[in-house]
Amino acid sequence: MIRVLLVDDQSLVRQGVRTLLSLAETPFATDEASDGIEALERIDADRPDVVLLDLRMPRMDGLATLRALRNRPDPPPVLVLTTFDDDEAVLQALQSGAKGYLLKDVGLETLTDAIRTLHAGRTLVQPALTERIVQGLTRPRTDRDGEDPEWADEGTSPLETLTERETEIVRLMVAGWNNKEIARALDLTEGTVKNHVSRILAKLGVRDRTRAVLRAIELGWVRA
Repeated sequence: MIRVLLVDDQSLVRQGVRTLLSLAETPFATDEASDGIEALERIDADRPDVVLLDLRMPRMDGLATLRALRNRPDPPPVLVLTTFDDDEAVLQALQSGAKGYLLKDVGLETLTDAIRTLHAGRTLVQPALTERIVQGLTRPRTDRDGEDPEWADEGTSPLETLTERETEIVRLMVAGWNNKEIARALDLTEGTVKNHVSRILAKLGVRDRTRAVLRAIELGWVRA
């Protein structure tokens, strides 16, 4: 049984998603909240496994809710489920801590697969959104000295330039693990993990962890 919290200010949307989930083969226990403030209260009280979160809501919107959750210990994974498909909204949500992003026009199978993916500790972004974002954010760039990234040579894949340890760390980053969690899992110091992450960003030609995750999605390291 996967416990899901539906957070949306429109009661018809909540009712529709709840009805949709009741048709799934996987059993879901669903609860509802009408805005971010109520969602935080429900999360503290009921500890849901996955949160489905709209972005535009009164009192406290989705981004503010994500940022509030990021500062709490062991927050549940959040799947943004919204009608807004602009690239900036996707990036802001991911940078604020969302583990997945889907549009509300998805079908039952896509939605339930996404919930299970987040429940399993992985990350998911709708492919149509990912393709647009990675085209604009993961082009080869020059570093501070004006040299090309290590993978910019023709015929060279970013994956080919990563060491076995760096590849392992990238996969944990994609799963949403922070440096402390990665260090504990791999029996490394946080400083060592931080150095690995810096080299990974340089090799992938991206500026931050969110773009690294999106690059990993583009390369097929994440099921989307």
